[in-house]
Amino acid sequence: MGGLIADAFRVSSLPNLAHTIQLALAPVFLLTGIAGLLNMMVGRLARIVDRARKIEENFTPSDHPSHGRQVAELRLIDRRITLVNNAVFLCTASAMVVCVLVAVLFIARLAGLGFARTMAVIFVIAMLLLIAGLALFLVEIRIAVAAIRVRDELLERRR
Repeated sequence: MGGLIADAFRVSSLPNLAHTIQLALAPVFLLTGIAGLLNMMVGRLARIVDRARKIEENFTPSDHPSHGRQVAELRLIDRRITLVNNAVFLCTASAMVVCVLVAVLFIARLAGLGFARTMAVIFVIAMLLLIAGLALFLVEIRIAVAAIRVRDELLERRR
């Protein structure tokens, strides 16, 4: 039994191994891109959380004139945190699926198995997860931009 497994994973030639590594490089570059996106998203999440903490530190009683604005902003921040957190989850899941793709690619190539359709499906799943994560992140950005409207009186616009 051990001999069968060893035979299945024996590399037939160095060029075949080199070709397999070349095939795996594109998904690895994709992982690098996803890592950059995750870094940006987590940084944004940290800034959102910092803003929530600042509001919580200066939270006013319910009879204070600023109380309603603070509650509204905290609700908005809570929604943004949820969106970014879900975006991070989906993009991380996408990266994990890409890792599975690389592993399946190597196993299929080394064992001489034909998993082309399976690998295509795995890649599509990774892309769908990434698209969903980016869509949530875009929604969060739109909410943040809509909330950061400067009042006209502060802009001193001429009418």
